[in-house]
Amino acid sequence: MKDCRPPRVPYDHAMRVWIIGCGYVGTALGKRLLQEGHTVTGLCRTRERATDLAAVGIRPVIADLARAEELRRLRADCTHAVLCAASAGGDLETYRRIYVNGTANVLEWLADAPPTRLVYTGSTGVYGQNDGSDVDEESPTMPQADTARVLLETEGLLRQAAMKDRVPAVLLRVAGIYGPERGYWLRQFLAGTARLDGDGSRILNMIHRDDLVESILAALLHGRPGRIYNVVDNEPVRQRDLLGWLARRLNRPLPLRAEPGTATGGKGLRGSKRILNRRLMEELQVRLRHPT
Repeated sequence: MKDCRPPRVPYDHAMRVWIIGCGYVGTALGKRLLQEGHTVTGLCRTRERATDLAAVGIRPVIADLARAEELRRLRADCTHAVLCAASAGGDLETYRRIYVNGTANVLEWLADAPPTRLVYTGSTGVYGQNDGSDVDEESPTMPQADTARVLLETEGLLRQAAMKDRVPAVLLRVAGIYGPERGYWLRQFLAGTARLDGDGSRILNMIHRDDLVESILAALLHGRPGRIYNVVDNEPVRQRDLLGWLARRLNRPLPLRAEPGTATGGKGLRGSKRILNRRLMEELQVRLRHPT
């Protein structure tokens, strides 16, 4: 019988991990760390979220990372940290407040007692290529959306902190996330709002939540400070193939076409490129449970 459990990751000692922005991904990561015997603290913004974290064994701390004074009152008693805060909507200024201001505050907060590693979950949206080309971590960043430019600015803060030996930050560029109770294209399809972008040849890059969790774990242990890793599965898919597969599985017609460039694409991040994960596979030795 096939063992479907995630592989055990070798640890030299128990970690004390702070997950800063403990939402969809952070909660799954926290539960995985708890299974391995580590201590997990989750920073969140609301009492409701804190209650949810406590229910699964994660020690909750309520604070707004965009408010430096709220972080300063906390003791950063972590051996490792993960920064996976996400904007809960709002305008571009709100996005900047969470990512740029929040990251700057976190780096200042951790600087006096840096963790062994700080892993940041960013986005592959910073690339922006639209020609179907192969893209790796050395490819030029060409962000097309204002939000992606904010994310690139955030990366700059983290890389600078790593280069100056202030905080050993490891940067993950994460593709579109899907998994239990989450899937942008499935949600759009079921709502009847999915549209083919032109002929549907646009290339999409995705990663399952559980594979992202394993990638974060690997980066916590083995990531090189200042290094960037693409977190994406092995097989980018054309939009028409994905929507066609959903249509067959759900016994529904293929969505209508929209003018090229006008169909929705998730958080305003468009582009058509094949993002490569070779560095993730070779350097961090990640084994994907959902490679395609």
